[in-house]
Amino acid sequence: MRLADFILRDMEAILVQWEAFAATRLPAASIMSSLVLRDHARQILEAVAADLSTPQSREAQVAKSMGRAQKVFEAPETAAETHAVLRARSGFDINQLASEYRALRASVLRLWMDACQPEEPHREDIIRFNEAIDQALAESIAFFSAQVDQSRNLFLGMLGHDMRTPLQTIQMTASYLAALNAGAAVSVAASRMIRSGARIQALLDDLVDFNRTRLGMGIPIAATDVELATLFDLELEQLRAAYPHRRLELNVVGDTRGFWDGPRLARVLANLVVNAVKYGAPDAPIRVLIRREDADVCFEVRNTGSAIEESTLEELFEPLKRAPEHRNPGADNSLGLGLYISREIAKAHGGDITARSENAETVFAVRLPRRREGS
Repeated sequence: MRLADFILRDMEAILVQWEAFAATRLPAASIMSSLVLRDHARQILEAVAADLSTPQSREAQVAKSMGRAQKVFEAPETAAETHAVLRARSGFDINQLASEYRALRASVLRLWMDACQPEEPHREDIIRFNEAIDQALAESIAFFSAQVDQSRNLFLGMLGHDMRTPLQTIQMTASYLAALNAGAAVSVAASRMIRSGARIQALLDDLVDFNRTRLGMGIPIAATDVELATLFDLELEQLRAAYPHRRLELNVVGDTRGFWDGPRLARVLANLVVNAVKYGAPDAPIRVLIRREDADVCFEVRNTGSAIEESTLEELFEPLKRAPEHRNPGADNSLGLGLYISREIAKAHGGDITARSENAETVFAVRLPRRREGS
């Protein structure tokens, strides 16, 4: 008996085993009905049977083995894709989703081989069936991951929004206490609250901006006429107060005025300087250089210290990445978003940011067009 015929003939027996296995995927399955446990299983099996009955070229076989089988034009989603979305919403994790296909593969082949006795099962059917299951699994995992990412991003967006109001209350209360002049103990406690609140605010800002980029919204820019040298001079003063034992130098060459979002660029500078403080040599100065280059203004943050390997440089701007711990153990307790956010801000201005490290010096360079396109 050919496998496609067996699947269609013994569909109910296969579905019974699918449901029995799905019911063991706890805790999500504990509250799922029989109908929900069988979700799209019939359609997945029907699609597999149709695939087995369809002639297949060598090229199509290779594409399917890589999870790139051609979709039916009329269908916006395959049954496997829809199944993955519903499983994600039901609380399955990705391992439980994959285990369903593993169990389905084993049960179908076992039932079919028993039904084929005493005849030998068709080997080509086994190969085609495994390819079809692998394709369905690839489709399910891709859609499951997308659903999980979307849910996580929405959660982070709501979390960031809901945290702002209580954080602002804490910051305002701390500022009020600091202004009371109620004694040294109160002033010290208020200052500690202010610093901690500012740190939480910075982490929250990174989280919100990261979430916006993952949702495809980008980082909003409110551009005005900005004198970059003046802006950076003020920002470096604040950084010197935060890191009194580090020497921060500013060197300016040429006209550094442009049309940018000043607070966003101050944040880029702060991210790069703090990164240099964490990973640079503690007894060497951190140099900030700004210069005019034709239609652009460029600035660099330079620090002395151990060179960063080329392979590591390429990953520094990826989200949730940090410098290797062995360079400065325990130095980085951030979310690992600072350089990623800095790159996104530069991109939002139509510019870019690069990094190089050689001869015991690491340089982060930012290029910014002085005018927006069309202005």
